[in-house]
Amino acid sequence: MKPIALAASAALLLAGTPATFAQDAMSFFVTSVGLGDGANLGGLEGADAHCQQLAEAAGATGQWHAYLSAEGVNARDRIGSGPWTNVKGEVVANSLDELHGDSNNITKATALTETGGTVAGRGDEPNQHDILTGSNADGTLSSGNTCGDWTLNGEGTAMVGHHDRMGPEDLATGKSWNAAHPSRGCGQEALIGTGGNGYFYCFRVE
Repeated sequence: MKPIALAASAALLLAGTPATFAQDAMSFFVTSVGLGDGANLGGLEGADAHCQQLAEAAGATGQWHAYLSAEGVNARDRIGSGPWTNVKGEVVANSLDELHGDSNNITKATALTETGGTVAGRGDEPNQHDILTGSNADGTLSSGNTCGDWTLNGEGTAMVGHHDRMGPEDLATGKSWNAAHPSRGCGQEALIGTGGNGYFYCFRVE
């Protein structure tokens, strides 16, 4: 093989290395697809299984949990201790305190899907920035806002966050990644009408 060809092959190999490493090191993503049944996720178990399936399909390793609170369960207690990085290797938070504080790095540009896709936000059509959490800003249960602990697709409400940190007004709640406002209902159409699509956050716990 000619020297130029050898150099080109080496360059291609090196160019692919960072992406491979980032994929394996990924420990945070927004689901690229929901389960299609509103906020009925099959409970925490079903939501965790969805995270696990999407992560493994994308080539990620480890055990994955959904960032969701339920009766007697706080989302912050389900996701390990950090740090967490997206598929590009960008750190979104180094610890639980940082994740739930003002210095976290969750934005539209960093809250990517497991395949590196950008989730539509405010100003896009359609807006899908409502991410299911059932949580308060500190990661604890938002009582009554979990759509029956993620088993209902009709009446009820779910607390959602804005992955793009944007709202209709310049309010702190509109800028919250995990506690922006309750949904209008638990059904798929209600979630879409609020500005979401049944997506949620997934974190690697080990």
